[in-house]
Amino acid sequence: MDWSHYRFRSLWRLTAPPAVVYEALERADDYPRWWPQIREVTRLDDTSGIIRIRSVLPYDLRFTARETRRDPGAGVLQIAMTGDLDGWARWTLTADGTGTLARYEQVVDVNKPLLRRFAIPGRPVFRANHRIMMRAGRRGLAAHLEAV
Repeated sequence: MDWSHYRFRSLWRLTAPPAVVYEALERADDYPRWWPQIREVTRLDDTSGIIRIRSVLPYDLRFTARETRRDPGAGVLQIAMTGDLDGWARWTLTADGTGTLARYEQVVDVNKPLLRRFAIPGRPVFRANHRIMMRAGRRGLAAHLEAV
C-alpha cells in the first residue's frame, strides 16, 4: 500500500438549488472568501491556477489546479492537481428536494516531503485534518449561499 495515496469523499447537503451551488463552486477565485482553509488562489489563465491550502496542522499545501471538466448540465466540475498533491478532485451536484446534494471526490498522491516522511504514523491525523477542512468548507459555502 502506498501510504501517501488518499481517496476522499464528502457529501454536503445545501439548501440552495443546484444551479446556484454550481455557480458558486465554479468561481474558484472566491473560495478563500468563504472557505477558511483555502488561503489563496492565484489565477494563471482561464482554466488553471495555483491554490494554497492550510487546515489545522501547521503546513501549507500548494498545487496547480487545471480544469478538466466543466459541465453545468450534468452538475460536474473537475480539476487535475499537480504539485504538493498530484491527482484529481470532482464536484458532482444533484437536486435534493429543493436543495442540492454536493458530492466531493478526491484521489491524490501527496508529494510534500514532510508529509511523505510521516505518511504511516501521520495518516489518521492527515485524514482528520481533511475532514475538518471539508466541514468548514460546507459551513462556509452554506453561509455564503445564504448571503447571496
